[in-house]
Amino acid sequence: MATKRKPNHAGSTHAGGVVYRLKDATPELLLVSSRFNKSIWVLPKGHIESGESSDQTAVREVFEEAGVTARVVEFLTTSRQVVRGVSQQVEYYLLERLAEETGSEGRGVAWLAEHEAIRRLTFDEHRTVLTRACARLEQSRGIV
Repeated sequence: MATKRKPNHAGSTHAGGVVYRLKDATPELLLVSSRFNKSIWVLPKGHIESGESSDQTAVREVFEEAGVTARVVEFLTTSRQVVRGVSQQVEYYLLERLAEETGSEGRGVAWLAEHEAIRRLTFDEHRTVLTRACARLEQSRGIV
């Protein structure tokens, strides 16, 4: 899959990623627990810092939240979400895991198969993004 990057969309405040790794040629997908409630499972994402592109934010947030070093495979979608009453416009990327260590934020980390990941995610917006990522993996790699 060739890397497809998308410039920051006007109004985007956050960026994140759907990270995959292969286990016996089958993808596992990364979820993290919420910083505020360990029973809430989400896709890693965070605020786009000044001078940072959205794809750089996605890679940085995945590392900070989960301790996973990843590379951008392609842009997936832009999603609008409301988090604790604040509207966010989030750019999501498909990321490939390169290495892992312990994340710096103390979040729970789970690597799950597609259907289990979809069931565990707390928010519909994240399920939609994850489903799109799995469709792209299946289309381009024939592995989901």
